[in-house]
Amino acid sequence: MSKARELSRLAELAQLMLDHKLGVLKETSDRLEQSRLQRSALDQAPPPVELEPILCSKVGLDYERWADVRRSELNLVIARQTAAWIEARGDAQTAFGRVQALQRLAEKLERSRQ
Repeated sequence: MSKARELSRLAELAQLMLDHKLGVLKETSDRLEQSRLQRSALDQAPPPVELEPILCSKVGLDYERWADVRRSELNLVIARQTAAWIEARGDAQTAFGRVQALQRLAEKLERSRQ
């Protein structure tokens, strides 16, 4: 197999890997964004309507207690998802670098043939 053909094949494989890594990055980013939206939605709960003031306060306090626990859970999820996103971004950057390097090698090989 010629060098040009081998390089072309490597470039195709590198592009496939880049596409895969970008897909993983997108999925990771989407999950992280969804968790962040869930956390921010906890702060936007509507106040109870048509209740006695004391009952309204009790419902509000019960909600805040539940929301604090849920925020804590979501913060752990977001921390794990952020770490996964950072790793996926690094993998995508590496794959992109490989594609770029192979493209430069192909261009250099093409110029040397002319």
